[in-house]
Amino acid sequence: MSSLIPVILSGGAGTRLWPVSRRAFPKPFMRLPNGASLLGLTLQRALAVADADEVVTVTGFDYRFLTADEYARGAPRPFRSRLLLEPAGRNTAPAIVLAALDIAERHGEDAQLLVLPADHLVHDVNAFAKDVAAARALAAQGYLVTFGIAPSAPETGFGYIRAGTAIDGGFAIDAFVEKPDLATAQSYLAAGNYTWNAGMFCFSAGALLAAAAATCPEVLAAARACLATTAREGDAVSFDKPAFLAQPDISIDYAVMERASRRAVVPAHFDWSDIGSWNALGELTAPDAAGNRVQGEAIVVEGGGNFIQSEGRLIAAVGVNDLVIVDAGDAVLVADRTKVQAVREVVDTLRRRDHYAALHHLTVHRPWGSYTVLEDAADCKVKRLTVKPGGVLSLQRHQRRSEHWTVVQGTAKVRVGEEEMLLERNQSTYIPMNTLHRLENPGDCDLHLIETQCGDYFGEDDIERLEDVYGRC
Repeated sequence: MSSLIPVILSGGAGTRLWPVSRRAFPKPFMRLPNGASLLGLTLQRALAVADADEVVTVTGFDYRFLTADEYARGAPRPFRSRLLLEPAGRNTAPAIVLAALDIAERHGEDAQLLVLPADHLVHDVNAFAKDVAAARALAAQGYLVTFGIAPSAPETGFGYIRAGTAIDGGFAIDAFVEKPDLATAQSYLAAGNYTWNAGMFCFSAGALLAAAAATCPEVLAAARACLATTAREGDAVSFDKPAFLAQPDISIDYAVMERASRRAVVPAHFDWSDIGSWNALGELTAPDAAGNRVQGEAIVVEGGGNFIQSEGRLIAAVGVNDLVIVDAGDAVLVADRTKVQAVREVVDTLRRRDHYAALHHLTVHRPWGSYTVLEDAADCKVKRLTVKPGGVLSLQRHQRRSEHWTVVQGTAKVRVGEEEMLLERNQSTYIPMNTLHRLENPGDCDLHLIETQCGDYFGEDDIERLEDVYGRC
């Protein structure tokens, strides 16, 4: 059998999990109660079943370094990471077709793809591996295979798959059906031959491309054109933006799976959750005697059935029931547990207002590390910077602010104007307005320092980069 190459789809803002999931640090990177991320767990699951030493990840250009950091943290064994970097979202059909073209070119059309969204949670990896083996056997026969999740309730938020004739290890697919109303979902549950469509797939590169040629030739042609104009040296491929945006915005379900002639579903024997709401995330925490689930520090008096998560501050809840309370430091969510799907409307409002909380947290991740805003006033801004070993900030200057750096931990290599210096703990330097400067961490542990900005404007657009090792100029 040909090699199996996992393709991880890591995109989307996870708006229903705001304020923890935001566009600059979305759902796949969120920390679960056990400290792991959904992306890290997806990688572990992918490597558990792959028989090739390669994992392809389709993600946004802005998530390149976050992804690399997560893989360095969570990989159970060495592997080759190939990143296909999107300049913007174009749904799953372009992402998967581009991955199939890339893999077919490098490994041949017989190579099998295992397509895994990065925001799903699976605990039983052994059962997952057995179902993947069944899917691979069908894929080797030319089937486009998906995994069907046995419905545990008449869920109206998922699409469904209607199974037909039994075939080796699975069933032929009679139909994909849209998200139903409650009565229809109840009838699907009673029928017994409907499963949730989890958006996981297994097929050979050649079978997927042949199906795309028949069902959505415009998608395939646009993907080929995109690859033709994209430089692909190395394992971090940044798609040409105009050619990428010329692709149709369509899902793989609509473009291929619903129209293809040879398709199958393998009933999943593994546990599965898409962690699509705060209720689903809350289920990962054991309840107390009153049914309260708490992450962080909280006191609940005369209340039950609540989910509370805090990232540092104490939360006290008195006389409330069946609420979701999430404190992300700079924003607090309070929601009725039956209304958590409406959290996305909060994000829509924030986006219309161009509010920072739709995009960033107080802690903002950068290729070199991160910074946390400690104070943001009219006349000054204070940040705590964490620079990874070997991390290098851009050579830059500011027109409307000066800066003062004080080292808290580690050693800082600093350039101010034409002068270079090493600063140790409790040492500091001053950077006047319109002065070239750069910060590096030459050590082997994280560098922490406090940055105090003074001026009349502190926006990130007051950064003029002249050199940058991460290609941001």
